[in-house]
Amino acid sequence: QVQLTESGGGLVQAGGSLRLSCAASGRTSNIYAMGWFRQAPGNEREFVAVISWRGTAYLSDSVKGRFTISRDNTAETIYLQMNSLEPDDTAVYYCAARTSAREYDRDYELRNKYDQWGQGTQVTVSS
Repeated sequence: QVQLTESGGGLVQAGGSLRLSCAASGRTSNIYAMGWFRQAPGNEREFVAVISWRGTAYLSDSVKGRFTISRDNTAETIYLQMNSLEPDDTAVYYCAARTSAREYDRDYELRNKYDQWGQGTQVTVSS
């Protein structure tokens, strides 16, 4: 089992920045990639960003150019730097990890490819 611990959420004004962190613990040796999904009230959980431990990263079109994802392999931690935040970014952000490397470059957006999920951290962007 892998445990994912998220931090960094909060309330920020539009145009501001936040940095989310997710640290993995437990049986982490088989993790291939970790990423972020988000869910606003009434919406489905949607892909935001992911990065493999080899450094291959993908971002959703809605955040590309504003968010960056990075990782610290020694700390088994990923980060989501969120700049130019907009009210539509308001959501609960969930950290997720996957062990499967197969077809990573094609199915990284699919929730069912991820094996473990964090509890989520609230991000609220005010106008």
